[in-house]
Amino acid sequence: MAATDQLSAVFSALSDPTRRAIIAELATRDATVTELTAPLSISMPAVSRHLKVLERAALISRSRSGKWRASRLEAAPLREAADWIERYRQFWDSSLTRLDAHLAAVQAAEQAAEQAAEQATGRIAEDSKELE
Repeated sequence: MAATDQLSAVFSALSDPTRRAIIAELATRDATVTELTAPLSISMPAVSRHLKVLERAALISRSRSGKWRASRLEAAPLREAADWIERYRQFWDSSLTRLDAHLAAVQAAEQAAEQAAEQATGRIAEDSKELE
């Protein structure tokens, strides 16, 4: 699977809240389907289908020990997704920095205009007093 296809599979798998809940649970410990089903309000077959999606995205691996089959979080694909998102976070941080600079310039220009107007008003008042 090409890198972008892997990334697409990861984001597709993470698009479902149940699968994100499973990932969160597996981040704390390896678990069987029965253990993963307990906190969820869905059936074991439904959890198994979610696990297959996560396994195809390489987000989990499954091992067999006796009659139990435990699932384990594989965090490397999450790192790839986080790296992809990080590039866009940097873009937004840069955009927000430029917006901050623009707003500061606009605010400074407004303050300068207010001060100029106040000074002009003061000069007019002084000129009026001199004329009286």
